[in-house]
Amino acid sequence: MQYIGSEMNECEGEQPPVAAREPVESVVHGHRRRDPYAWLRADNWREAMADPSRLAGPIRAYLEAENAYADVVMRPTAALRKRLFDELRGRIREDDTSVPLRDGPYAYYSRFREGGQHPLLCRQPAAGGEEALLLDGDAEAADRSYFRLGAAEHGPDHRYLAYAVDTAGAESWKIRFRDLETGEDLAEVIEQAHGDFAWAADGRTLFYTVLDADHRPQWVYRHALGSDPADDPLIYEEPDDGFFVGVDKTESRRFVLIASHDHETSEVRAIPADAPVTTPRLLLPRERGIEYEVTDYGEEWFVLTNRGAEDFRIVRAPLDIPEPANWQDLVPHCSGQLIQGMMVYAGYLVRLVIADALPSIVVRDLATGAEHTVAFDEACYELGLIPGYEYGTTTLRLTYSSLATPARVYDYDMATGERTLRKEQEIPSGHDPSAYVVHRLVAQTPDGERVPISLFHHRDTEPDTATPLLLSGYGAYGLIDLPGFSPHRLSLVDRGFVYAVAHVRGGRDRGERWYRDGKLANKPNTFRDAIACAEHLIASGYTGAGRITLHGGSAGGMLVGAVLNERPDLFHAAVADVPFVDVLNTMLDASLPLTPPEWPEWGNPIEDEVAYRTILSYSPYDNVCAQAYPHILITAGVSDPRVTYWEPAKWVARLRACKTDDNLLLLYTNMSAGHGGPGGRFDYLEEVAYRYAFILLAYGHQEAVSAC
Repeated sequence: MQYIGSEMNECEGEQPPVAAREPVESVVHGHRRRDPYAWLRADNWREAMADPSRLAGPIRAYLEAENAYADVVMRPTAALRKRLFDELRGRIREDDTSVPLRDGPYAYYSRFREGGQHPLLCRQPAAGGEEALLLDGDAEAADRSYFRLGAAEHGPDHRYLAYAVDTAGAESWKIRFRDLETGEDLAEVIEQAHGDFAWAADGRTLFYTVLDADHRPQWVYRHALGSDPADDPLIYEEPDDGFFVGVDKTESRRFVLIASHDHETSEVRAIPADAPVTTPRLLLPRERGIEYEVTDYGEEWFVLTNRGAEDFRIVRAPLDIPEPANWQDLVPHCSGQLIQGMMVYAGYLVRLVIADALPSIVVRDLATGAEHTVAFDEACYELGLIPGYEYGTTTLRLTYSSLATPARVYDYDMATGERTLRKEQEIPSGHDPSAYVVHRLVAQTPDGERVPISLFHHRDTEPDTATPLLLSGYGAYGLIDLPGFSPHRLSLVDRGFVYAVAHVRGGRDRGERWYRDGKLANKPNTFRDAIACAEHLIASGYTGAGRITLHGGSAGGMLVGAVLNERPDLFHAAVADVPFVDVLNTMLDASLPLTPPEWPEWGNPIEDEVAYRTILSYSPYDNVCAQAYPHILITAGVSDPRVTYWEPAKWVARLRACKTDDNLLLLYTNMSAGHGGPGGRFDYLEEVAYRYAFILLAYGHQEAVSAC
């Protein structure tokens, strides 16, 4: 099995590699399909994910040939990429520091050193004093081709730090323990962890999750410091291979929680944090389609649930009898007002609410029942809650940003309503939010829905039919794509682009119904919404047909592929990052890491012919046809456990064989990273610069065009 290569000149006339066709035929529900590029899936994909050097020779050769071709095509943009990288880096304060979070005698924070790629974890006495460097991410990453620091948490007595590291990009974490008095790591290392964990109250016991052979977090174990992890007792095993399991703690730190879930059902068990050897107690047994999460308050559980409440409600129940018969509404259901999350303090309940793609924070005084809303004035923005360590406080920490306004961290006094700005994201090269115009539009769909669009552009840009526009979309898993600030986008917007976010169905941007209407049999609505948004932006004069770049990553890459198959005429270019595009083949393969947990999202085409036909109707790889496509850049990662590298590789191969145009089609595969790309912050900026240079090259921007 070989790819058919071609000699590539340094400039004009270079030809892309052509993948060999090795058709594999299948018949499912009486439907016959031929997959000419199935060979790109390595038989040893599990081993290759953990160690990319083990990828089979012909597959590696093809991926490397695509990378080499992309390098040749992008060679004229070398100076532009350097300029873009310098711009992107110039917008980052290199020695940035997070706002410290107090926990008893210490305040904990992270910071970067100038020129450093990875965070440094630090603390200092809460009353002020000398900094202690707890963990040096740059030092840990030295001499590694990939490194990412994951969760890190100090124990309740501040003696030990547990931290997770990924050294392959495959999201298989190692948990290590550092003695903060000596600065030395303990001998024990937990392998093959999912990366989430929770300390018991003694500061010597840790609960953690472990991945199975298919990369699903299936087991919860308990580790005692000083012991061999091989002897750790199993605390819980998730029996359903469609569920994930995770561990956490309540805000009061009284309980360790074990949560099992798929995309529509959840189940929680609790262990008293001061009695870690206690058998986990099941709070509410799982029921298909019922989601819930809990936290404790006094002698009650607060339960956030969709039982009898499409957009969720919060109920209270006794700690010892939390069954629904004992529930009392604390925050009743309000249709269209999605309760996205809750946090509880000693005297306050805080909830994050999303309505019509706009967030708000509601604070309730638990003694009086009085509520008030934390409000902001811009047309569209992003809000977030930052969990703290202290329970008996009136201070809520929150973040705010908009498309034009850099991130701000506030301390909000829940008793007085006083808001204190603790930090504003610094843009060292300079940024004036008032130099940008932020708008909210609404696109009408053929079935009568109204899809919000958030957008911004420079005030000196007067959009018309010639204006380039980047349209971003996601629309899956109920994830909400709020229009927060990214300094990277300024590199396009300052060059005359309009940047727009389509709040398509499949996310919860407009509540639970918005999610439900973009999943399973309704999934095509996601793609129709994106098309409606593109058409509305054209009709509103923000751009013209064939002047839009469509961008999405992962499931958003599916959106890109499906929309391009249906309406390529609307777009000038597209960028699909680690795109989930071989949907039908993946959902038919129960051995892949995420397939069984994904069936509630996309449907199970193995057992359900309707699901099979629905997925077949939109799966980007299966619907490539002989037509003209816009310029396209596609990325992949060999270590990616979420979207396996062969999905984008197969998609590119089929596009090359079918498309009728001469537009650019590039595949760039990171041979030593996974879904999230490079681990270092500056390495990531190199990828952003590459993406933007491709877009500018596709438009023939004067900075991107140079003689060979």
